[in-house]
Order: sequence, then structure tokens, then C-alpha cells
Amino acid sequence: MSPWDGLAVCVAGLGVSGRAAARALAARGARVTAVDARDGDEQRAQAAELAERGVAVRLGDGETLPEGTGLVVTSPGWKPDAPLLAAAAAAGVEIIGEVELAWRLRPEGAAPWLAITGTDGKTTVVRMLACMLTAAGHKALAVGNVGTPIVEVVGGSGGSGGSSPQEGYAEPYDVLAVELSSYQLHWSSSLAPLAATVLNIAPDHLDWHGSMDAYVGAKAKIFAPGTVAVYNADDDTSTALAERAEGVERRAGFTLRVPRPGELGVVEELLVDRAFTADPAAEGAELAALADVRPFAPHNVANALAAAGLARAFGVPPEAVREGLRSFVPDPHRIQHVADVGGVAYVNDSKATQPHAAAASLAAYESIVWIAGGLLKGLDVDDLVRTCAGRLRGVVLMGRDRHRLAEALARHAADVPVVDVADTDTGAMDRVVTEAAGLARPGDTVLLAPVGASFDMFANYPARGEAFIAAVERLAAAGDPQAS
Repeated sequence: MSPWDGLAVCVAGLGVSGRAAARALAARGARVTAVDARDGDEQRAQAAELAERGVAVRLGDGETLPEGTGLVVTSPGWKPDAPLLAAAAAAGVEIIGEVELAWRLRPEGAAPWLAITGTDGKTTVVRMLACMLTAAGHKALAVGNVGTPIVEVVGGSGGSGGSSPQEGYAEPYDVLAVELSSYQLHWSSSLAPLAATVLNIAPDHLDWHGSMDAYVGAKAKIFAPGTVAVYNADDDTSTALAERAEGVERRAGFTLRVPRPGELGVVEELLVDRAFTADPAAEGAELAALADVRPFAPHNVANALAAAGLARAFGVPPEAVREGLRSFVPDPHRIQHVADVGGVAYVNDSKATQPHAAAASLAAYESIVWIAGGLLKGLDVDDLVRTCAGRLRGVVLMGRDRHRLAEALARHAADVPVVDVADTDTGAMDRVVTEAAGLARPGDTVLLAPVGASFDMFANYPARGEAFIAAVERLAAAGDPQAS
């Protein structure tokens, strides 16, 4: 009998991961009740699909714990203090997330996990890693916070079309590249990847976690006993987490400096491994050239080294690391070169939604007209402005919290011209780009690295990036703004 047979499980939330978890548990004989506070046409359609799998669904009430619940599987977006989760905790009911569920559902001989977390760069690294694994001939897939629920891939739900654990993903994978958010790690307790990395740590999601210590503590869970800990030797917190991790198989750092034994790093124009060679003290392995990293920027080189560290921990040969980097296609809205207009480069990094990400983007260019603003989520921007002030030709501000950026610029970059665009209508981005073009000179980069979230003006950061791209294309069609 399945250990899940007859267990009363509450699945909190009808998002992608919640529905996948509900299907997986029902396929194993659990008595599943899925709950969601929403009660619209979309939720009712989802409820009907789950009902066909034997899942009971309660809509319009996301606060009441179903009677008799023995386990709660929560969606990542639910905060720990949500009433239903608080009730479960008070009653001594275990709460886990879809990632932890997937780990517990893995069949014997399941594919090992290579796991990635960090404040910035997770999606880029997991996709780079998947390319390296595929180049080495492995059947690999990028999963987790990157989009595909892990529970589906381990055979737990039969995907969207099967009704048993054997349906949906018939062919097993050799290895999974797993992107994990701090939310997912918070609700995990037993997962132990073959190798894992913490890319970097900066304040983020503090409203969800409640404190920086809690946020860092969630990230720290990825370095489990038996795991190869691949840490960022240039990031103090990542390094400290690896050093404090108990029972890890080994530690390997990555750095933008020349690597020491036990590290991967940069030697002149090459990425070099001195961690996973036969004799790290005496030899290094050439992995790739800096030119193989696209788009090129210091933080993306670090991303490539992190992916290479995980790949090498799994036994990927150096030539597959290079081939993987060359085949990697960057996701849009991440330091994406849009066009050159009048000798000025226009770059879209709409994904830079907090100071740490924006700092990495700003560090990639020498002379910048910076487009910034949005929802700052309570994060401090003084250090960011102080650090990048010497690179700024000008700044164009937009969005709800632009006044906070203006105040920081007045304190730390008082000589830099600042244009405030208060508009929030559909043509606002055109005015922003036009103002930026007026400040730029040939050789400059107009960089959209907003620092803030997009929800004050746009549906999401891709929509903001697409608006920027469209505005730049219209600018290019109109001709060189400096010509007049």
C-alpha cells in the first residue's frame, strides 16, 4: 500500500504547483481537499478538472483548515501567518510545499537534483546548467520555480493528461536542474540535492519572511548533508552559509578572480576549474572563454561559473560546459540589447526589480542614462545610488516610488541630471525613452534597470520590458534623436 493511501491532505492554493500537488496525491490514494480564497470562472474550471481526479475543492474560503487534515501542502505564495497555515501549525499538522512533496514522492533510483537558489540569477543559471547537461548527452530538464512543477516531473501527477504516476512522463530523466525560491525552501525539510548553490544574498521578500535572518535561513536549507556546496566566493553570505553547512559532501567556490585550489574562476579571458580536476592544487581545466558568456556582463560570468560548478559536480566534461554556454539562449528582459540608435545602446533589464539586481546591471556599463522607478517594496536604495553615481550620465525616473530614488540621487549624485516623468498612461514609456535619448551621447547606454517592481504601471516585469522595447523601436524608426 502507498504510505499516502487514505491520508487527509489539504492543498492550499489552486496555482500551478497546487494543482500538480493535488493530482499527485490523489493518484496515490490520498483524500485531497484543495482550497482557494478565489471563486471565479477560472477557479471553477480548475475545480472541475480536479474533481475528475477525485479531489474535493473548496472555493471562496482559504482560511479554514478542513476537519481531519493530517498534512498541508501549501503553495509558495501563501505567507506562514496565513490563517489556514497558522491553524495547521497550532494543531500540530505538518506543513510542506510542493518541492518537499516532490522530494518525498521520488521513486527508487530517481534522477538526482542540482539545485539553485539566490536573490538574483536563478533562472539564468538553471537554464545554463540544463544546456550544459544536455550538451554532455544527459536527459535533463530545468524545473521548479522556473515554471514546471517538480512533482509532475518525478511522475507524481501524470502531468496534465494522465491519471496515474506512471503516465505523462514515461521516460525518466538522468538529472534535474532545479530552481528554488526562498518560499519553496522555507516549506522544505528533507530535500538533499546532489549539488547545490547559493548564488548571492541581498534583501528581498522580507515582507513574506518577516526578517533578513529568516530569509537567509530559508536559503541555507539548500546546503543539506551529503550535498556538494557550490558557493559564491565573492559573496560573504553565500560563503558563510557554505562554511556553516554541516555534513556537506564538499565545498567548491566560484569567483571572478583567479581561482585558488577548490574554486572555479577567471584566468585572463578563460573560465577555469580548479575544484573538480583530479589534482586541484596542481592543475586547472579550461571550461570556456569569456566570449562564450552571453550576454556578457560580470554578474553573468558569475552565473556561468555557478552553472559550471554544478555541472562539474555531476561529472560534465569541460567541452560540454563550453558547448552548453554557446547554445544557451538568454531569457528576455535580462540585460537584453534592444537596439543602437544614434550611437547609443538601449538595454532592457526590466527583470532588475530590486537594488542588488540593478547594481549588477549598472556595473556592466561605463556611461549610463539610467531609467529607474516602480515599487521599491521598502528596500533601501542609497547604497545602490552611491555605488553607481560615477557611471551616470543622467537619470529618468518613473513609477510610484520615484521620489525615493530622486532623494537618494540628490544626496549621492547631485550633479547628475534627473528627469521626473510622472505619467502613468500607456504612452508613459515613450516619454521616458525620449527623455533618456535626449540625455544620452554617442557611446552611452540607456539602461532600463528599474530597481522596483512593475505593478504600479504594468501587469508584470515582462510587460514593462516589452513597453520599453516598443518605445525604443519607435525611437529608432523616428531617426537619431541627436540629429535635430
